[in-house]
Amino acid sequence: MRVTADRRDVVMWRNRALMVFDRVSVPVAVCDVYGAVLLANPAMAAECGTTPGRLRGREVLELFRPQEVTQVDRIAQALRLRHRSRYQVSVRWEAPGGGERYGELTADPVSDTVEETPALLVMLRVLGGREHRAEEPVRVGATEARILALLAGGATTARAARETGLTTDGVTYHLRRLSARWGAGNRTELVARAYALGVLTPGVWPPAPAAVPSDAAASEATAPAE
Repeated sequence: MRVTADRRDVVMWRNRALMVFDRVSVPVAVCDVYGAVLLANPAMAAECGTTPGRLRGREVLELFRPQEVTQVDRIAQALRLRHRSRYQVSVRWEAPGGGERYGELTADPVSDTVEETPALLVMLRVLGGREHRAEEPVRVGATEARILALLAGGATTARAARETGLTTDGVTYHLRRLSARWGAGNRTELVARAYALGVLTPGVWPPAPAAVPSDAAASEATAPAE
């Protein structure tokens, strides 16, 4: 009967501990000695944009990237020697809404006996972050996009001038302005940048511009008279 009562007490205190664990506002997880998550509270899961159950088995140092690998190496060595110190790792991670956060992971080895292989009680301290900012769309005028498409098809400056109704100086003006804006060193690089930035449509021959925003024509307003 005494054994049954002791077991009932253990279960009761375990359930109470889990209740407190779940309600703690600080992100906390229990990991094995290799860093795999065994248990995580909702606050920790929220930092990863998921639920506690989905964190189970994940590597904590994949979720939170160490800023200094040497920190992790020192901790691993200390754990192999069964040292019982508190360990701290500076980390960065992707915030659920985009952007990046940074903070500090604190790991405390815990076990019932000194001889037993410890688990790690891991707590996360959020120190700050940067919000995700959508990049401004690349805007080029219709004439510039047409010139880039012609160059991608192998046209010379003279042919690009004839096709667009510009002078050769006018074509050169647009190319110089685009090269300065994108940091392109030559025309081959300029065309490559145009594809990478979505100005030219990939997989199409002859080369063709992607859709040009209606207000992009304003970017050509300062072009010299031709």
